[in-house]
Amino acid sequence: MRLITQMAILPYMEKNSMQLFKEEFPELADRFDQLVEAQRKFEGLDQKTKQLINIAIQTANRNPRGVMFHAMMAKSAGATRKEVLGAVAMNLHLSGLAAVLESLPAAVEGYDKK
Repeated sequence: MRLITQMAILPYMEKNSMQLFKEEFPELADRFDQLVEAQRKFEGLDQKTKQLINIAIQTANRNPRGVMFHAMMAKSAGATRKEVLGAVAMNLHLSGLAAVLESLPAAVEGYDKK
């Protein structure tokens, strides 16, 4: 029974969750995009630093998918592999080993994507 349930959920799990959010809640997704754009325009931190902070936050939230996407954006903003992985590792004493171990593969995958 459990396998059948997992198979029924699988197609939804493979779909990009942000795209699903935009399809199911277009107005809310649009407002969210506006919030993100406003945050990107904040002065005081460059884009690379903002993305490294996002990686650390996503690690603390135990969100590997978020870590992966922000790792790609951090690389595009000029972050090195050490900086990206360091943003994950900084959570060790705050969020624990499990959060770091869950997020590290996603950070590597995101950074290594072309």
